[in-house]
Amino acid sequence: MTGLPQIGPGWTLFLDRDGVINERIFDNYVLDWKDFHFTNDLLENAAQIGAAFEHIIVVTNQQCIAKRLLTQDELDEIHRRMCNELHLAGLTIDLVLVATEFKNGTAQRRKPQPQMAYEAKRAFPNIDFSKSIMVGDTNTDLQFGKRLGMKTILIESKEIVKEVPDLRLSNLSELSKFL
Repeated sequence: MTGLPQIGPGWTLFLDRDGVINERIFDNYVLDWKDFHFTNDLLENAAQIGAAFEHIIVVTNQQCIAKRLLTQDELDEIHRRMCNELHLAGLTIDLVLVATEFKNGTAQRRKPQPQMAYEAKRAFPNIDFSKSIMVGDTNTDLQFGKRLGMKTILIESKEIVKEVPDLRLSNLSELSKFL
């Protein structure tokens, strides 16, 4: 028993970025494309993952913008290159949504707040959160998915996570085994 239902037409995959799509740099940020490294076997399994979902949305907290470690244009370029590489491997990202405010401020868009999911639904009205999966590596990722009624997948790392996901994986490429 995986804790996931049968994935079929109309399903949406929500993905965190750091620790899910790319290797997470603990206690730092990806500030340049040269520091962006796809997680283990993701590009090799991208086509199978991409084919299973109607929409694939990236929802990422990036306070490095608020800290002025990176400009919005520089972050957009990293995301453009990320999306291009994934597309060439067979997984098309439909939308990248970024919360750039400080972690300890008045977070309006940061996960676990649901704002980025609502923005995705405005862009793609056919998104059904009950037919969606949130994949992340932190408590806030799982809380985001659960608040919206999504199934949740935890990518395990050295991050201490207390939320209980529907499924635990060591990396995103393992999702291909369940599709």
